[in-house]
Amino acid sequence: MRKWASFPLREGDVSRQAHADFPEQAIYERETGRSGFFGPATHFHHSHAPTGWSDWQGPLRPRLFDFNQLTENSTSSPWQVPLLLHNAHCKMRTWRVAETMPFLVRNADGDELLFVHEGSADLYCDYGHLEIVEGDYVVIPRSTMWRLEPKQPMVLLMIEATNDSYQLPEKGLVGNHAIFDPAMLDTPKIDEAFKAQYSEQSWQVQVKRHGQTSVITYPYNPLDAVGWHGDLAVMRINWRDIRPLMSHRYHLPPSAHTTFVAQRFVVCTFVPRPIESDPGALKVPFYHNNDDYDEVLFYHAGDFFSRDNIEKGMVTFHPAGFTHGPHPKAFQAAQEYRKKFTDEVAVMLDTRDALEVGSAAENHENPAYVNSWKVTDSN
Repeated sequence: MRKWASFPLREGDVSRQAHADFPEQAIYERETGRSGFFGPATHFHHSHAPTGWSDWQGPLRPRLFDFNQLTENSTSSPWQVPLLLHNAHCKMRTWRVAETMPFLVRNADGDELLFVHEGSADLYCDYGHLEIVEGDYVVIPRSTMWRLEPKQPMVLLMIEATNDSYQLPEKGLVGNHAIFDPAMLDTPKIDEAFKAQYSEQSWQVQVKRHGQTSVITYPYNPLDAVGWHGDLAVMRINWRDIRPLMSHRYHLPPSAHTTFVAQRFVVCTFVPRPIESDPGALKVPFYHNNDDYDEVLFYHAGDFFSRDNIEKGMVTFHPAGFTHGPHPKAFQAAQEYRKKFTDEVAVMLDTRDALEVGSAAENHENPAYVNSWKVTDSN
């Protein structure tokens, strides 16, 4: 058994409340903590921005990738898409698919999470038929057979929980119906569209296991269920159905926006919300150390209020080991309370284990991103 040492202390000129009412001579707050945002933490007050570096040498740096430029991910099979960011417990890809899949796929390595960045499709799986559209999350349990019939060309973010499963976060004091009501989770139906694809013709299933693909051939379509019952199924929710936790007096940490949880990582969703209005409250994400988790953000839509020159389809990667936070322009805008409402939509992946960068991602990196925190005359 282990227990964190707990000895809350105060030294020097400090605020009594984290993320609010800073000392006059120190407008910058930096949080250093453990276990993401769930462990012990200390808040430092600084007279200079904790990200105000003038130079950076070495591989541990904030990174920006433009996955809009990827061409290697255009294929009819998700198992042919290159890994972009990955470790032993989590694998992230983006996938472009425009044509109806002429086969089924099955992931025997773990649960799959699809986020529909662009397009729409009919999804057929063991459990039935489900229409999916832009903004949908779709959780596909391990070893489920499925395929897509796109209605428009699609771009999907795929996050595999390797040898693991997706579950919902504990919502604690706010109750089970906060953030999103479980009643908002949709499941496939054995409807007329599903029955219409019953077939006695030959079908193949591409099964991925340990990163290798096997092909199973059936003399019929194995999606032939006439019914099912239980509490395991493909499930879907759209980001528009998420009602974010918020406080007008306190900037909540990213953990408050957790959507799905695996054993070694979490997936959070940032959606539009009012910006904190209390005069003393911090109005952008606080500067914080990445001490235990690698942080990845996939930008889906809108104007991400703590970043500059970020477009939809881009991905930022902040590995564990350094302080990061809002860019200078965003911090200044927050100080002046220029915006009253955020309009960004982004998917955040926080992993307990270090992520590796695939060659396909490196081919589309903007190496100047590390300099975007520098304060210049234009900032």
